[in-house]
Amino acid sequence: MTAVSERARLPGIWPDDPERARALQERLAPEVRVEPLDAGAVRLAAGLDVSYAPGEDRLVAAAVVLSLPDLRVVESATADAAPAFPYVPGLFAFRELPPLLEAVGRLTVEPDVYVCDGFGLAHPRRFGLACHLGWLLDRPAIGVGKSPFVGSAGDPGRERGGRAPLVAEDGAEVGCALRTRTGVRPVYVSVGHRADLEGAADLVLRLTPEYRLPETVRRADRLSRDRLKRIARPSDAGNRSF
Repeated sequence: MTAVSERARLPGIWPDDPERARALQERLAPEVRVEPLDAGAVRLAAGLDVSYAPGEDRLVAAAVVLSLPDLRVVESATADAAPAFPYVPGLFAFRELPPLLEAVGRLTVEPDVYVCDGFGLAHPRRFGLACHLGWLLDRPAIGVGKSPFVGSAGDPGRERGGRAPLVAEDGAEVGCALRTRTGVRPVYVSVGHRADLEGAADLVLRLTPEYRLPETVRRADRLSRDRLKRIARPSDAGNRSF
């Protein structure tokens, strides 16, 4: 993945303290590109997620690529690591992106879209994990959260497919509440990079034929948790790659 290596090696791209990390987010936020995303044309979608060991001293990042429309697993990869950045809300990208990029780099197929368990523009500095990932890869990326991180949304309606704008405190529309299952709590979708909100929401509906959360994220979550359990077994101690 040449695009990953080039941007990930830029000077100052991995600050080691929160103040510099926030400044970097503010500097890169204007580089996020909102472009039309044709959800119906997506054939490969990657889900990304991270699971932590008790005490959060170890983590596993997972990338799972699904084909559409059948949602079959095409390829998957994981990366084990020790967190190298403090736990600070709004700065999870600096904690989780290095191992996520490692997992993505182990894939042999290139997804059309990356779906993150987190946010993109729905972020205090308009540069959440999905924006950061999309910028580093220069590929379409979207974020899907279980609850809003910034702003609030009205009622999207009870039926599947209903949506309502997610509006930040400054009045900017930064995403939407999307009902993926009738009568079930909505998810919160936001643009990461090289996508638009309408296309992102349409894609999330394609990825949620049965459950509330996208299959991409569900599979990545399961894979990262399974890997975490395996490396935590005493019999596997000699195979750890932390």
